[in-house]
Amino acid sequence: MAANMYRVGDYVYFENSSSNPYLVRRIEELNKTANGNVEAKVVCLFRRRDISSSLNSLADSNAREFEEESKQPTMTEQQRHQLKHRELFLSRQFESLPATHIRGKCSVTLLNETDILGQYLEKEDCFFYSLVFDPVQKTLLADQGEIRVGCKYQAEIPDRLAEGWGDSAVHGESDNRNQQKMEMKVWDPDNPLTDRQIDQFLVVARAVGTFARALDCSSSIRQPSLHMSAAAASRDITLFHAMDTLQRNGYDLAKAMSTLVPQGGPVLCRDEMEEWSASEAMLFEEALEKYGKDFNDIRQDFLPWKSLASIVQFYYMWKTTDRYIQQKRLKAAEADSKLKQVYIPTYTKPNPNQIISVGSKPGMNGAGFQKGLTCESCHTTQSAQWYAWGPPNMQCRLCASCWIYWKKYGGLKTPTQLEGAARSASEPHSRGHLSRPEAQSLSPYTTSASRAKLLAKNRQTFLLQTTRLTRLARRLCRDVLQPRRAARRPYAPINANAIKAECSIRLPKAAKTPLKIHPLARLPLAAIVKELAAQAPLKPKTPRGTKTPINRNQLSQSRGLAGLVGKRGYEGGGEGHRPPRVRVGASGLPFSANGRPLAAGLRTGAPPASKRQKLNPADAPNPVVFVATKDTRALRKALTHLELRRAARRPNLPLKVKPGLPLRPGGALAPSAPPHPASTSEPIVLED
Repeated sequence: MAANMYRVGDYVYFENSSSNPYLVRRIEELNKTANGNVEAKVVCLFRRRDISSSLNSLADSNAREFEEESKQPTMTEQQRHQLKHRELFLSRQFESLPATHIRGKCSVTLLNETDILGQYLEKEDCFFYSLVFDPVQKTLLADQGEIRVGCKYQAEIPDRLAEGWGDSAVHGESDNRNQQKMEMKVWDPDNPLTDRQIDQFLVVARAVGTFARALDCSSSIRQPSLHMSAAAASRDITLFHAMDTLQRNGYDLAKAMSTLVPQGGPVLCRDEMEEWSASEAMLFEEALEKYGKDFNDIRQDFLPWKSLASIVQFYYMWKTTDRYIQQKRLKAAEADSKLKQVYIPTYTKPNPNQIISVGSKPGMNGAGFQKGLTCESCHTTQSAQWYAWGPPNMQCRLCASCWIYWKKYGGLKTPTQLEGAARSASEPHSRGHLSRPEAQSLSPYTTSASRAKLLAKNRQTFLLQTTRLTRLARRLCRDVLQPRRAARRPYAPINANAIKAECSIRLPKAAKTPLKIHPLARLPLAAIVKELAAQAPLKPKTPRGTKTPINRNQLSQSRGLAGLVGKRGYEGGGEGHRPPRVRVGASGLPFSANGRPLAAGLRTGAPPASKRQKLNPADAPNPVVFVATKDTRALRKALTHLELRRAARRPNLPLKVKPGLPLRPGGALAPSAPPHPASTSEPIVLED
């Protein structure tokens, strides 16, 4: 019963998503809505996974400084990893959440120098905080409520000076301290005056203060009545001034009275309660309602023209007034009308991320999970209940204990790469982890040449060497790995842990039956290079100064659909214009340069002559460069699109070309049949 009773001031878990960790919040108010539900006004506390990487590095440096100053015992890497899950960041952000989303209580304490960090790992549902996070400014600051406990905050008491003896104090120890830096005595209790004489002098000081306020114009406006002036003159500032006057005059009453009323008139002493106006007092009450006793924020947002000492002094004087008592009564009456506690029953509904075992009712998140998967946190293979975790395509899961740890502390027990993938599954991809050249290379405004130069600076040679278990797993777990599908989707991640676990299960049974290996006869690389070089000889270089003859008929040929749907160059059809040429295939239909037949009604046009781009041997990935000749280009045009794709997928097989398309000396195909008449009225001219 007490565990399910939640009160104002408790730190609790809130669940806003079935797959994400719990939210840690502190209950500030419990309000009942009009429809009968209970809403909790809570203070937000953030985890490390909720802040940016730059703020995480700042928190790491603060943690290292704390460990060095407090001399914490050494911890393992796993303990440091789990300790980050126990650190929270306080904020001043409020939000309202339904009370039915509460999933339990927790404990959050301010980190102290005397605390041992390892103790937080030994306790369940125990967190700590030392920094304050501002969600708007995205900053981390030290908490102002730090309790200064430790050796460096203790007062250093000097040794007592030895007293002299005898007639002279020569044998005594002299005081060599700087007296100007020492404290000054403001009152001597062993003075020659009696208590009655001191009280009479204080009455005289109050009367002088009342008379001084009657002479002051501003005071007469603030305190128009005699009673208000007398009450203001009876405040502590007047009594302190009177006692200080006695101390400075050696407790001589005659000299002290003459000091109270100098030649210019009576001395007027005011404190912060009199210096502040009514509007400034109202601003202070409004700021105190919003920020509490955070005087730095009060001064920054509401009273920037006041000093911090003035605000603090006014606060303690304001607590002695009737205004403070009235507000305290109003808050007490308001608190009585609000709920002080609420009972929330234990949440027993099943989580949607539960993996349903084989044979039970399908349809939940467990459908489609492979056998042999282990827990991503503790790597166990046995658990009473499994939960889907991380991106759906990775098919990761957690056991029951690790799932509870993930929901409460927002991380895994052991560090893993999948934890970062699960954290960023719903977040947009960022380039913060990339170097500057890599980030520039991903820009759409970077050309391929400049991209290659940028990446060449950080390119390093690496070698991926497989183990024997990995090579065995490729053959034993082909149904789990699906190598052909993985080759078609190289960007999809592969769960190597699941494959290794399945391989370890199948390996004892597979050792009895030898694997069937089908060797493939492959030609050596030298033979393939020699054959390709013989089929496509290098084009001889033209000596400098020799003019290369230009084939104008070849420049006017259309080389693709871009010339077909481009600008029509023969609108006039006059004498000076040549009609377009159309190539004709064996079937009698016209076709374009890439082997596809042209649609009826389209006319070819002559694109402008453009200079062919030359291949730079320095940019080639291999030392062997193949240059296409006129015959090979004409051969490509003779092939259909399906044949080209088939040849690209199997470059090691010889290419079979159907006879019946003889080649002309110029490289163009000879027409075999007249074309079908086009839908347009323009004539089609065939050239030999």
